[in-house]
Amino acid sequence: MKLRTLLTASSLCCIPFFISAQNNFDLVPKPVEMHLNQGFYKIPETVNLYIDKDFKDSSFLLKEYPSIKTIHETSKKKASVRILKKALDSSKEGAYELKISSNGIEIAAQDKAGILNGIFTFIQLGYLQKDSSQLLYSEIKDAPRFGYRGLHLDTSRHYFPLNFLKKYIDLMAIYKLNNFHWHFTDGAGWRLEIKKYPELTQKAAWRTHALWKDWWNNGRQYVEQGTPNASGGFYTQDEAKELVKYAAERGINIIPEIEMPAHSEEVIAVYPELSCSGIPYSQSEFCIGNPKTFEFLKNVLDEVLEIFPSQYIHIGGDEADKSHWKTCPKDQALMKKEGLKSVDELQSYAILQMDKYLQSKGRKLVGWDEILDGGLTPGATVMSWRGEQGGITAANSGHDVIMTPGEFLYLDGYQTDPRTQPESIGGYLPIEKVYSYDPVSKDLKDDKKKHILGAQANLWTEYVPTTEHVEYMAYPRVLALAEVDWTEPEHKNYQDFHKRLQSQYALLQKLNVNYYRPSYNVAAKVDFNPTAKTDTVELTTEQNNKQGIHYTLDGSEPTAKSPVYTQPIQFTQSGTLKAAYFLDQFKVGPTLEQRIDIHKAIGKKVIYNQKWIGYEAQKELTLTNGIFGGVSYHDKQWQGFTRPMDVVVDFERPETISTVAMNFMQITGPGVYMPGEMRVFVSDDNKNFREVGVVKNDVSPSVSQLTFKRFELNLPQPVKARYLKVTTTNPGRGYLFTDEIIVY
Repeated sequence: MKLRTLLTASSLCCIPFFISAQNNFDLVPKPVEMHLNQGFYKIPETVNLYIDKDFKDSSFLLKEYPSIKTIHETSKKKASVRILKKALDSSKEGAYELKISSNGIEIAAQDKAGILNGIFTFIQLGYLQKDSSQLLYSEIKDAPRFGYRGLHLDTSRHYFPLNFLKKYIDLMAIYKLNNFHWHFTDGAGWRLEIKKYPELTQKAAWRTHALWKDWWNNGRQYVEQGTPNASGGFYTQDEAKELVKYAAERGINIIPEIEMPAHSEEVIAVYPELSCSGIPYSQSEFCIGNPKTFEFLKNVLDEVLEIFPSQYIHIGGDEADKSHWKTCPKDQALMKKEGLKSVDELQSYAILQMDKYLQSKGRKLVGWDEILDGGLTPGATVMSWRGEQGGITAANSGHDVIMTPGEFLYLDGYQTDPRTQPESIGGYLPIEKVYSYDPVSKDLKDDKKKHILGAQANLWTEYVPTTEHVEYMAYPRVLALAEVDWTEPEHKNYQDFHKRLQSQYALLQKLNVNYYRPSYNVAAKVDFNPTAKTDTVELTTEQNNKQGIHYTLDGSEPTAKSPVYTQPIQFTQSGTLKAAYFLDQFKVGPTLEQRIDIHKAIGKKVIYNQKWIGYEAQKELTLTNGIFGGVSYHDKQWQGFTRPMDVVVDFERPETISTVAMNFMQITGPGVYMPGEMRVFVSDDNKNFREVGVVKNDVSPSVSQLTFKRFELNLPQPVKARYLKVTTTNPGRGYLFTDEIIVY
């Protein structure tokens, strides 16, 4: 009698030893249903294949299985691999069944998408094994949650060669992502050959500096191809068609993005007559009131449509500076003629023209959620990136939506402590947060949830100049995206995903992917209990073995002989915790130093003379809740101010004060700066305050990487007062972020 184990998408049961020791089924995304049986099938180097006539053009993909070298087609009876078309239990597009038995390999589906999903599950299984020439007898039944499963790449800010894009597509296929959003055009360079407008690739594709940041900070100029300092590149139409074919063979649709009406500095530089001013380098937006603008855009799209068969064509539509339109005679004349009341409606008019044009060609327009401004055009699909609200609004209005909110799905943000990483545009997005995302918001009406087509992660490349860096930012976070798109939320489990991820690292190594390696850094999560007045500290690491964490409580440096962390640590008074990760008795990561402040201001009322802006954190409770912020100002513990800060703590009765401290952060990319100084005042009546000290900033505003500073004032003599006032200046005129007022 055969031993048989059922593993569903939600299963966390232990796998029998004979399975875990000899075969690996840590698939991502995890199949809906998986049966593992006793016995192994030996996969021959030469495969005898039977394949249904509808799927014959996919047979060559079997050679991507690690141990298959040649394929011979034969009859169904003689075949060792059978690829069949048949009805399945699931009616979803892309559903498949994979069976491995003594009779060989059988992949079945009712459509081409399902066959490709089954083939790539088979290929992934091969890469997961130490010996890919044998696979455990098993049965998999699987189907995707969403029909749209997207990944984006910005090739404007930095150009990447075609062979790398093929590798990008290969990895997408293994993880069952089926839409590649190819961002061709932006101010940093035009990357697609348009034969009617040769200057787009003769000049607008080339700039003065190789790195986007250097170009951005030094004049932002374009140069002719062939000049000594020209840096950039473009894809010929033949190359683009080649990638379209390559992707389609792997079940992936390519959606081209041609930016309009903004992010078009490079076009205006070579065709200035399409701007309001008629002057190169004067603006980023097309002149909507100029008929030549639409002539140009339609001519460009005609060539784009010849290359890309995608139903969706992306037109951008985001971040337009509409100030030029307010004073441009042509734009104002058009607004008067069409009865448009605002420049938002003028942009909506422009989007509508392109929507109508694409619909006349049998295509659909998709754009970033700014296309909602001024009213959404009837046929448009929205990519919701500025959070979820744009997508919720569009879906509730009956429009299709692809969810891609920056907080969860922008892969250009840091994936671990920014102080340990290459410079990024900002933001903090660890893999666990990607995995936590659900594209279907609870704020959606039940009958409108069908308009959520799926989710897409975006990788913008301002700070990502090389192919190796692209892979580093994308992987392994793309694996979390794959499960967001494929797996029903009730079947998702991060602990199970994290376990399977350990096997996927070996797969990525085999495919020479420069993925982000899990950090040895130790992080601390501190929870304050206001009733017991205690802090409980939980230590975590991205390593799978938590037993590698050693810690001390006396301020000394941890060693391999220090206590092993096994459970959260409770503090009843202030102190210092230090921890580090050890591997084979050797310290392999930095030391975490976590100050525990159980101080006098905890739980006290805070009066805001200047209120927070944008980042409310825990509102009035933030600065005295005993909880400190982490490495990201998005963690709901850092409170943001854009004006000089001015807050008062009411102790309710006179309190002796000897030390006052506040933490601030700086990361200049998104405009976060240290205060110029922190001043401290005391009062008995909340009216008459006297200053007791000032702390000056010593962090230069030119320090761009993430930096933290504790502004601490130690009084020569303690003072007694009921009210404590803290003010700061804001010389950077950006955001000030702080998390706690610490008082001893």
